[in-house]
Amino acid sequence: MRGHWPIWGTRFPIKRLAMSCSVTAWPPAPERKRTTTWAAFIRTHQALLAGTDFFTAEVLTLRGLVTYYVLFFIHLERRRVDIAGITVHPDEPWMKQIARNATMEGCGALRDCRYLLHDRDTKFTRSFRAIVASGRIKPLALPARSPNLNAYAERWVRSVKEECLSKVILFGERSLRRALSEYVEHFHAERNHQGKGNILLFPRDRQRHREGSVQCRERLGGLLRYYHREAA
Repeated sequence: MRGHWPIWGTRFPIKRLAMSCSVTAWPPAPERKRTTTWAAFIRTHQALLAGTDFFTAEVLTLRGLVTYYVLFFIHLERRRVDIAGITVHPDEPWMKQIARNATMEGCGALRDCRYLLHDRDTKFTRSFRAIVASGRIKPLALPARSPNLNAYAERWVRSVKEECLSKVILFGERSLRRALSEYVEHFHAERNHQGKGNILLFPRDRQRHREGSVQCRERLGGLLRYYHREAA
């Protein structure tokens, strides 16, 4: 084998093979066994993973148009969404209080989670990450410009904007909170999810009724609709 390596009846230079492996960053076999892909990591730890992100909403106030920042957490396996906070100024003290609330034992938004995915937004400060870590939850800062690595959170932002916020005019913070509250309730109990087998995440009535009339339930003046069959 010195200098050449026979492959499919041809002679391939060992040096050329080594250069090819180094260029493509293909690790040796022992190292490949100790590594995993991001998709495999998500599938393996989905029950312990949560994602978090910000999105903005434009709200009409007496001072004019104001940008509000909304911070939320989403549990990857159950798709449970918690609106962590809404503010005009997401400064460090506000973020620290959000971290304390989220890691509160037994009732925090990050209960039963062990990892928290977030991007490199400067609002996720070192103190925020430290408080989250003190609650036995490991914050994982994702690489820059990689929204697909936090795809569940990014998809929820798209859903809430396309299905709700982009279709209403918000007057004051109270209307924003009401719209988000109604949509989260609709998302959890009234909206089918294709990624979960086209089921309701947290249905109120777990019994299936095959008889009875089909009724329509509305939220936000008919913007959000849910059809269900009442018991006969």
